[in-house]
This record gives sequence, structure tokens and C-alpha cells, in this order.
Amino acid sequence: MNPVWHQQYPPGVPTDIRGQLKEYPSLVSLFEESCARFVRNTAYISMGTRLSYGELDEASRCFAAWLQSIGVRKGDRIALMMPNLLQYPVCLFGAWRAGAVVVNTNPLYTPDELIHQLSDAGAEIIVVAENFAHTVEQALPHTPLKHVVVTGVGDLLGKVKGPLTNFVVRKVKKLVPPYTLPAARQFTDILVSGRRCGYQRPALGHDDLACLQYTGGTTGVAKGCMLTHGNLIANVCQAHAWIKPYLVEGKECIVTALPLYHIFALLANCLTFLKLGACNLLILNPKDIPAFVKALSTVRFTAITGVNTLFNALLSNSQFRKLDFSHLKITLGGGMAVQEAVAQRWLEVTGTPITQAYGLTETSPAVTINPLCQREFTGSIGLPVPSTEIAIRDGGEEDLGIGEIGEICVRGPQVTPGYWNRPDETEKAFDSDGFLRTGDIGLVDEQGYLFIKDRKKDMIVVSGFNVYPNEVEAVIAEHPDIVEAAVVGVPDEHSGESVKLYAITRNPALTEEEVIRFCRSKLTRYKCPRQVVFRQDLPRSNVGKILRRALRDEDTDGEAPPPLPGSSE
Repeated sequence: MNPVWHQQYPPGVPTDIRGQLKEYPSLVSLFEESCARFVRNTAYISMGTRLSYGELDEASRCFAAWLQSIGVRKGDRIALMMPNLLQYPVCLFGAWRAGAVVVNTNPLYTPDELIHQLSDAGAEIIVVAENFAHTVEQALPHTPLKHVVVTGVGDLLGKVKGPLTNFVVRKVKKLVPPYTLPAARQFTDILVSGRRCGYQRPALGHDDLACLQYTGGTTGVAKGCMLTHGNLIANVCQAHAWIKPYLVEGKECIVTALPLYHIFALLANCLTFLKLGACNLLILNPKDIPAFVKALSTVRFTAITGVNTLFNALLSNSQFRKLDFSHLKITLGGGMAVQEAVAQRWLEVTGTPITQAYGLTETSPAVTINPLCQREFTGSIGLPVPSTEIAIRDGGEEDLGIGEIGEICVRGPQVTPGYWNRPDETEKAFDSDGFLRTGDIGLVDEQGYLFIKDRKKDMIVVSGFNVYPNEVEAVIAEHPDIVEAAVVGVPDEHSGESVKLYAITRNPALTEEEVIRFCRSKLTRYKCPRQVVFRQDLPRSNVGKILRRALRDEDTDGEAPPPLPGSSE
């Protein structure tokens, strides 16, 4: 597709960043440069404790040296299983400095899920927050693990605050289930050991693996998406080029509520703002909204990333609405569609628009971002970032034109080379000319803005008409009594499929008939739900994204629904 989007780029944003990539042979180079430039600046804040770039440099070097002392070599896989603690960036950058591949692991995994991921990745080392060590204990005999490192929540919070925090977490709040891992090492001990060990910087290049990000668990067996140092550096340069005109190096503070082990926060918060020498305010538990808001009140935050559900939860808190937003420059929304009703309320409360972006694990993740100067909500997921090609295809390899709806396909330096030990899945994911099939349905308008309609597998076909859940959910979000909602397709003997709505309401008296009547006032009849189910909560991913697949599975007794007509599922 002709890159008409280049004409809409904000001033100062280049159309190509490939020339910048040679500045950083690896992520280690990027990290070391920022630590040297911003040595005294605060890199991370967690529970009131600050970690400077210089301290992060030293602690990560100690971790890297310890890894090398136990035999870790270039390409070995190391699993990190913890929430947003100071220990995460120490281990992340330490693993890369040792030449290892990071396997980001959701702390909420069940033993079976953990067994699958560690076995598939061949990970022999894991660093786990003690709150989740009982899961590692159950999984351990069935994994290739040789070394387990356990860390307490307070391990890097200081000589007084750290032990006190660990005591409260373990004994008062009782948040650490009993576990037995006699051979496990304590995180604080290995940092001490690492200080006594020699460290040798490995030779790393763009083609070397940096991460295995597991994805696809909601649509089948989770597979490891291979992200190279080159992929992540490219996406850092792409994102940095987009936001640089609006930010000041060494002066920014970004709120990190999404888990750093998720690709969105890993790239946007951790790596892109590393290049800027910014501070990351780590939020340990974003579901605890009062504690979250209290943390926000302690800093002058200039940027925040999140998903629609997170923004909605914050806006519902009266204390959040009283915060000082005068320093806020950027709000970046991704991971799921930002609803217009939420975007409008956010702008009214904070004075800053939500800039919607789009990406996938397979694209490191950024594909498109809206211009940061744009204040009106358009529903677009933005313009392709520099050095990124977009094609809209018909389900095969035929390109569609401007305004035509089809599958979004992507090519660029941030796109994964494939899936770990899954050549069959890799082959299915790419066209013959190297474009990644995203599985998302959308269109490009005359100015080059991308609009996503929905996931190909989420699309509902009612009597031959396509219904996009995002569109229906956006309308339902306008109802004053609806907090959150999700729409799925269910089998229907008359129309093939029909629309079913799951909703969380703030009004116990709200009825199914009232919701359906509201939808019919705003939507064509075939798009309106025929069934409404009220729930206390909805199934979610680790970043709070509502999982429609889990809701569909409930309606099919745990079995996947049949493929849609004309789909490639």
C-alpha cells in the first residue's frame, strides 16, 4: 500500500529510522548508554523507594556476574516471574548483560501453565517473587529448572523499610502461601555474591534473541514469540521518534501500572523511557485503586500508559479526579480498544487526551500510534510508525484499497522472525512476501489512518452480516448504568450467530430489556444483543483486557466454537 500516512506525520518525526539502528548493537548498549548519561537520575520508584540509574547499573551488573559464575552463557533462557518490583528491571537488564534470553512469565500462572512455558522455553533459571514460589514448587519436578531464586517484595527497599515490608507482607497480610524450595537462593544473597564475581560483556548483535514472549494462550496452546535485540531496538527507535518532540530528556516520569513482563509496558515504559532517561513509577497492584491513586499523588507524573479498563477504573475514583494533572503530557492507550466514552471523560478530568496506539506481541509491539498533538477522539488506532509497512488483504495475498475492510498485515524491522520451535506456526503467520498476518480486521482511510474493526476470530456473522464487537461495546459503554461490557457471538438456529452481551452494572435494578432497548436506539437491529447477562466481573488477561474467548467457551461447555464462514480459523 502506498504510504500515504507519511504526509500526516507530525513535524520532526522521520519516516525512516533504520539508520539509527546501527547506534545500538544490542539492548545492552542502549542500557549502558542511558546509565552513563543519567547516572544520578531516578530510574525507578517503588513504594516510595528510589533507584537511580547508577544503582540500577551496579545491581544489574552484579546479577549478570552471578549468572555467569553459575555457567550461564549467551542464549540461555532465564524466566522472570514477578509483578512490578524494583527487582524486575535489575534482573531484566542483568540477564541481557549476561547474554541470556528473558522468558517473561505471568506470576498468576497455574502450575500447569508454568510447566508448559518453562519446558517449551527450556528455561533452567527462574527468579520468582516469594508470593508465587508455591507455584514454582508444584511445577519444579516437571520442568528443566536447575536454579531457583526467590525474592521478597521489600528486598530492594532499603535496610529498614525492606525487612519491615517483607514482615508485613508475610506475617501481617499473609500474602505469601507456604512453600518448600530448599535449594532456592535468596535474591539479596546472589547480589552480594555477584559483587565478588568477575563480569565479561558478551558479544551481542541484532539477530540475537532478547525475549521469548508467550502469546496465544487464549486461542490455543501458548507459543513463544521470538523477539530479537534488533526487533526491540527498532521499536524503541520508532516509539522514541514519535514522542521525542513532546518530551524532555532526563525530566519525565511515566506511570507504570501495566506489568513490565507484558510487551506493552516492557517496550513503552521500560525501554523507550530508558532511552529518555526518565523515571518509572512502579505500581505493584493496579487493582488496588486507592493505593494506586495515593502513589500518583506523590510524584509529578508526565506520562501514563494503560488499557481502557484501567482508565475507566481510575475515572471512577473520586480521589483520582482531584489529582494535579498539570504536568501530564502523554496518555497512551493500547492493548484493547479505547472507548469514546472513556476517552471523553479522561480528557475532561485530566485535560490530556488518550492517544490510542496499536500493536501485537509479534511486532515488539508498536505498529501504529496517533499523533500526540491530536486532541479529538477519532476512533483511529493511528498512523504506521516510521519504517513500517501496512497492507490490507482479502484473506489471501491480494491487496485491498483505501477504505476497504480486510486483514491488517504488517512488515518492518520490529516484526518477529517467528515462534520458538514452531516452524509450522511461523509459516502460517506470514505471507510469502514477509508480511505478518495480524488476525485483525481493519481499513486505512484516505489520510493513512488505520481503523481496526475487530479480531478476525471475534467477528460475529449474523445472517451474513458482519458484526464487530468493538462497535457494539462502544455503544453500550455510553449507557450510564453500565460499568464494563463484552460482546460475543453465540450459535443461533435462525441467523447462524447472534449477539450476546455480558455486562457489569452499577444499578442492580437495570434489566435485560432496558439494555436491549438502549442498543436498538443506537444500532441496526442485527447488531443488537439478543441476550444480556449481568456479571460481577469479567474474565481478563494479565493487563486487564477482557477475554471474549473465555466467555465464548462458557457458552460452548469449554469447547471452541466452530470457525466462522470464510475465516481461516
